[in-house]
Amino acid sequence: MKIRSITYFCNPKFPLEEKVLQDAGSFLSKAKSAFEAAGYEVQTVRLATIPFPQLLGEKGIDDLPKYANQFAKAIQEVGIAYASLGPALPEFPRSYQVIPEAIAASEDIFFSGAMTGDSTIHMAAVKACAEVIVKCAPLDPNGFANLRFAALANVRAGAPFFPAAYHDDDEPAFAIAVESADVAVKAFMGGAGLGEGRSALVTEISRHGQVIAKTARGLTHHASRITFLGIDFSLAPFPDDAHSLGNAVEKMGVSKIGLHGSLAAAAILTEAIERADFPHIGFNGFMQPILEDSILAKRAAEGTLTIKDALLYSAVCGTGLDTVPLPGDITSDEITPLLLDLCALALRLDKPLTARLMPVPGKQAGDSTEFDFAFFANSKVMKLDSEPLSLPLGGDDAFVLHAKAGKSRG
Repeated sequence: MKIRSITYFCNPKFPLEEKVLQDAGSFLSKAKSAFEAAGYEVQTVRLATIPFPQLLGEKGIDDLPKYANQFAKAIQEVGIAYASLGPALPEFPRSYQVIPEAIAASEDIFFSGAMTGDSTIHMAAVKACAEVIVKCAPLDPNGFANLRFAALANVRAGAPFFPAAYHDDDEPAFAIAVESADVAVKAFMGGAGLGEGRSALVTEISRHGQVIAKTARGLTHHASRITFLGIDFSLAPFPDDAHSLGNAVEKMGVSKIGLHGSLAAAAILTEAIERADFPHIGFNGFMQPILEDSILAKRAAEGTLTIKDALLYSAVCGTGLDTVPLPGDITSDEITPLLLDLCALALRLDKPLTARLMPVPGKQAGDSTEFDFAFFANSKVMKLDSEPLSLPLGGDDAFVLHAKAGKSRG
């Protein structure tokens, strides 16, 4: 198990106050050393801001590409690997439109787009996020630019995983994201029974969570005005079988993830995280990034795991749709219904979900992907069973969708 990211949350102001970034860099350097001393490899240190429309103000939204470029250079100078400038917001329609240009103008800067708010689905924002995805696809020959954008449904501030991370306060804070799919694989190795495996998983998550939390709280004693938000123990994978959440599902008795029984496995794994004793923040669930997980990538290439399957598992897991390779000629009108379904799940179940979709230029469903990226396992472009919506569902109206009666957010 590793720490994927120590994510620092702040308001860097506009114009950019470099002192804020210097403080962030100094804290993250100390934090990285502290967690390494506690026995954890720290892969990255990151920074997330308040939503950029609030940061720049309505009159400054068109300055986003310039600001993002400046921000990318500034974080490098203080030793921060990546930054998220937060989501475009429904009350700022123009904020969605400038994201593709901002991605093209910067490196290592992530963005997102909010599609919901206050139990409301904003159809104009859903469509705007679909358009961002389509416009970002040709910025890179492999569609790689969409790695830096996610559409958000019911996602609150403080989640440390990118691209969903954003802040909602002027005071700084930090949270931890882990890479821990291997913990689930080990829990069910060797023919462990369901009860035995689940108990082992809960115990191991709690053990790591408490060590990480103790180290984090120690950092707050030496840094004024910074809050520790918690740990997102979503079972994030690495693209080899030993760190594959798909492998964990198959160790639990499902011959291939995507077949029936997979949803139950996803639910059990997610519930184990909920049982574990540590300070929770963010998603804390079954993470299914198709291209970041060797077994998920393999089953998607075989056709055993489909987009509909991944959407179904989102009902019981913690994250949603991630790094899904789509045909390069897909339209925003075809993506919109998928994003709408995700929003409906998120609001009815009162849970955070995201969609990071990656149309691959020049590729059709069934074509092999050709990413040259250490954190990706190549697969095949997945078929999306979708056609443009007609009225009334296909309009631009915002509408309320309340959580299921008696549902309380976990």
